[in-house]
Amino acid sequence: MARTLLIVESPTKARTFQKYLGKDYIIKASKGHVVDLPKSKLGIDLEDDFAPQYVTIKGKGKVLTELKQAAKKVEEVLLATDPDREGEAIAWHLSRQLVKVQPNIRRIMLNEITKEAIAEAVKAPGEVDEDKVDAQQARRVLDRLVGYQISPLLWKIFYYGLSAGRVQTVALRLIVEREEAIRAFVRDEYWSLRGDFTGDAGESFEGKLVKWRGEKLEVDNEAAMHEVLDAIGVEQTGADAEFISGELSFKTTGKVPFTVSAVERKRRKRTPDAPLITSTLQREASSRLGYSARRTMMLAQQLYEGLEIGDAGAVGLITYMRTDSTRIADSARAEHKEFVQTNYGDKYLPAKERIFKAKKGAQDAHEAIRPTSINHTPDKVKAYLSKDQLAVYTLIWQRFAASLMADAEFEATRVDITAGEALFRANGNRLVFDGFRKVLAKMATRRTAPDGESLLPEINEGEALAATVFPRQHFTDPPPRFSESSLIKELEDKGIGRPSTYASIVSTIQGRDYLTLDDNRRFVPTDLGESVWKVLKETFPQLFEVGFTASMEEELDKIEEGDKEWIKVIRDFHSPMGKGLTQMEERTDELRESIREEADEPCEKCGKPMIKTWGRNGRFMACSAYPECRNSRPLEDPEPAGDQKCPKCEADMMIRVGRYGRFAACSKYPDCKGTAPLQIGVPCQKDDCQGQLVEKRSKRGRTFYGCNAYPDCDFASWNKPVATPCPDCGGMVVEKASKAKGNYQQCSVCKLEIPE
Repeated sequence: MARTLLIVESPTKARTFQKYLGKDYIIKASKGHVVDLPKSKLGIDLEDDFAPQYVTIKGKGKVLTELKQAAKKVEEVLLATDPDREGEAIAWHLSRQLVKVQPNIRRIMLNEITKEAIAEAVKAPGEVDEDKVDAQQARRVLDRLVGYQISPLLWKIFYYGLSAGRVQTVALRLIVEREEAIRAFVRDEYWSLRGDFTGDAGESFEGKLVKWRGEKLEVDNEAAMHEVLDAIGVEQTGADAEFISGELSFKTTGKVPFTVSAVERKRRKRTPDAPLITSTLQREASSRLGYSARRTMMLAQQLYEGLEIGDAGAVGLITYMRTDSTRIADSARAEHKEFVQTNYGDKYLPAKERIFKAKKGAQDAHEAIRPTSINHTPDKVKAYLSKDQLAVYTLIWQRFAASLMADAEFEATRVDITAGEALFRANGNRLVFDGFRKVLAKMATRRTAPDGESLLPEINEGEALAATVFPRQHFTDPPPRFSESSLIKELEDKGIGRPSTYASIVSTIQGRDYLTLDDNRRFVPTDLGESVWKVLKETFPQLFEVGFTASMEEELDKIEEGDKEWIKVIRDFHSPMGKGLTQMEERTDELRESIREEADEPCEKCGKPMIKTWGRNGRFMACSAYPECRNSRPLEDPEPAGDQKCPKCEADMMIRVGRYGRFAACSKYPDCKGTAPLQIGVPCQKDDCQGQLVEKRSKRGRTFYGCNAYPDCDFASWNKPVATPCPDCGGMVVEKASKAKGNYQQCSVCKLEIPE
């Protein structure tokens, strides 16, 4: 009969533990939290030191009953929830629920789920870390106070259903302020000049003008560029002189010689990056693979909990994935060294063991994210992993393997070319020793790392060169909008959030109507998002200040370290918040008026001025005499929805915008209230399907295009299909856009690019 009940969070992890521990243990899964604050009310006693009022989560009563019944039959209970604040809180709640039926409850911690690690952990159980529990509880209470006390006031100003989050609002602030900076940006003109040079060997190479008259090149208008061209002996006649934009070719006259004034060759080393931590994993997976932070963490969780690997059974492939530490265990270093010596040789190991410096403010509770065994190479496990699992695992494995290997070495060549008072420079790199790059095999990514060679021909000092120069006009770019990857980096750099919160912060703000995504999948604040931030900024100037939010993270860390009382931290936070709540309540009418705009037209029913105001479906026009006059209409006259007809009365349909994006509505509204998804005039691309493609919106607010015959047909595309098929293969063509290429069309089958 089993003597021990061991409780984990997920059924997958339970199966892994059962395989390793055998029949002496009963393994059960709590399936996450079993209790939480109630959804229907604040759930915090403001009169009793912010005491949280926990209730059993709907659907978890059966789970708790099973756990209690199992706990009665054993001599001890071991809690093996995840080794972070959230996992500690789950363990604490479980212990409080089970202690009445089984007082012998202990806690075990696992950074990796392997047979050896589990065996060691069950031999040395400890206690639940109540300081860590207090830190998690403080975060939960803080977030509940903000969400449940501020959100109802937003409803009075805007409409029911809006929400405010303590950290998510700061993320919204960053996005809104970036958009404001983009609008305020003034483009500056500047010019560059590159040259194609050919020496005695007959091979051409490229260089750029870097200095003019001994100073860094700063040419900000066409006349100044003409002056440079005149001085280096370029003939400017006819149409060739018209280079207001783009890039034109100008041959030099030979009056001013282009001479190699210096050739410098140096050995340069490139050091590998540190192993991945939570933020860098999310950023790399976003930029290289196009994965959202939530998707990345879901896949990493699967790799951590264990997957069936052939005869080996369930194997945990990576260490815990919520960490801000680059520390690596000695055992992992030793295994890595043996692996490199066996597969690549001693020369691929650094002369001195590489230690990565911890980032300021890092908690260092867990190791870096690494494979549990470096011998589980991506090639060995790929047959057992899904495509997405393999992609994330390959990122982790390659980054760890490279991090402790020798530097890569390049021969860097710099060639200076003088033409009168102009100095051009050409740079080249030749790989001498690949070092850590040995393991960075090419993989399918959304971008290519800038590690390639750039070779220069043999060139000698004093050599005369033939030159063709290419002037180009440029304009400075505004700061870019945040992508998911760059937003996570900004949050990390500013000390907002912690490894376990980045994914939820990003996914939460995406799920609201405050943001949308542009064609490059970058965040754009909606009118609603900007208006909500305007109100919150005015009423809570300190609460959502970036530095204040970062300092609160430090306070939570101090609670975890046992240096602060969680109730005092909450009290100090809630005091200024209470003043803001009072001010917001008193100024509700004023704030509501501040976000309204007067329209330059009278109400067609009563003659009073019309205003632009807010409702559940966004901004709309309403009579200022409301509620005496209830006249209202959309902000803009709706456009016809092509040839689409109303499914109820066969009248023409119009394009309208609702809470879930654009849709088609009957032109006879309100007499007919027929609606339908908006068709884009392209038939479904699946064989034997007679459906039409319609515009849809995902749960996170991103527009996509799917078949209106769903669920019978599951065709979907993130990019908008066009009616004209590919001229080469007849495949479906979609609209795309990028900063480099602008708007263009591309065949989804043969990848032919078609300029618009």
